[in-house]
Amino acid sequence: MLPAQYRWLEAEPGPRMIVEALTEYGTLEAPGAANNPKIISWQAELEAAGLGRVYAGVYRHDAIPWCGLFLGVVAYRANIERRPERNPPRLYLSALEWAAFGTLVPKGAAALGDVLVFKRKGGGHVGLYVGHDASAFHVLGGNQQNRVSITRLSRNRLVAVRRPAYRAQPTNVRPIPLAASGSLSVNEA
Repeated sequence: MLPAQYRWLEAEPGPRMIVEALTEYGTLEAPGAANNPKIISWQAELEAAGLGRVYAGVYRHDAIPWCGLFLGVVAYRANIERRPERNPPRLYLSALEWAAFGTLVPKGAAALGDVLVFKRKGGGHVGLYVGHDASAFHVLGGNQQNRVSITRLSRNRLVAVRRPAYRAQPTNVRPIPLAASGSLSVNEA
């Protein structure tokens, strides 16, 4: 269940990537050596669609950072028209590869459903914009505290804002100012 400050998202008619991501909200990485079969199945889903061949046989454990995998399966499911320019990047497990997805948006113009790419120690992180406050973006993503959740990430870590290649942009793609609540995430690995 979404926290109270984000329940308004349940009434949003789109963008489709947000709608798809919310269906997986709360999915939790398995502790220790165990694996959540749902997370592992996302890789199999992309392979079956011909999109995950580069990672065939490689992604077998949910301890491997999976923010890019989560976004990959969300982008695939949201691409009902099967337009190649809306597919996830070839190397979708690498969060920084998402900086080439869709179309470039100025950093100050992020809006609902945009893909946000962040830097972190040892790599990157990727998720979907659901709002912002004075110091952070509120990001719906995978592998955030080992689950699909909404987390605040510092604006200073932002590398790129990318908008899906919409044929017709949803009317609710807009900036969402939110109150700052909760701590900032410092490492999503």
